[in-house]
Amino acid sequence: MISSALKPQSEIYQWPLRIIPSHLAWENFSHAWNAVPFGNFFVNSLIVTVVGATAKVTLAIFSAYAFAFLPFPGKKWLFLAVLGALMVPGHVTLLMNYITIGNLGMINSYAGIILPGLASAFGTFLLRQHFLGLPKEVMEAAELDGAGHLRKLFYIALPMSVPAVVTVGLIAVIDEWNDFIWPLLVTNSVQMRTLPVGLMALKESEGVSNWGSIMAGTTMVVLPMLLVFLFAQRFIVAGLAGASLKR
Repeated sequence: MISSALKPQSEIYQWPLRIIPSHLAWENFSHAWNAVPFGNFFVNSLIVTVVGATAKVTLAIFSAYAFAFLPFPGKKWLFLAVLGALMVPGHVTLLMNYITIGNLGMINSYAGIILPGLASAFGTFLLRQHFLGLPKEVMEAAELDGAGHLRKLFYIALPMSVPAVVTVGLIAVIDEWNDFIWPLLVTNSVQMRTLPVGLMALKESEGVSNWGSIMAGTTMVVLPMLLVFLFAQRFIVAGLAGASLKR
């Protein structure tokens, strides 16, 4: 992808294949940026990703803490319902979500893109399992000192769960950034499109001939997530390994 993004058009179809271009065709990036409103796409994706991922992580933290430490009627069955949600393909809910968002008047808006995906069953499950693995003595000592649930969550549970929270956050960021089907359905103007949908518009604009620009556009979409992953990768293994499989 990166090699083709930096190649002159004549070298993309050259055989035998050359990985290193004879010269760097930076004009592919400027052409891709100007062929479609990439600036709008970036802003839209950034807003949707930041707001959506933040909301997902926040809801997952509070719901996971409740499932791990709060006694309430039907907790076991509600948690089984959360696990059941992991088994439901997202495409099953597309029609009902679209009807709901349409009835709320949120078609072609940030709220319409973000709201249906706010809950994260996987994030709730992962953080709940991690919270159950925290030392009970520390939580009991905080309770004896008069700490309420919010203090225990923010001053004890979260500082000890940074890898798990970062893992959930990274998954949420990638999901929001890469989502294609739902933003395509719920938006009807170019100004509200996100980057994955914008890439389709770029491909339609450039046809199947100007693959240098298409690969340049794809590189610009992929690069932010690669940087986020490289920054957060040291937390991922620790976050997944630290999730206890307690019942």
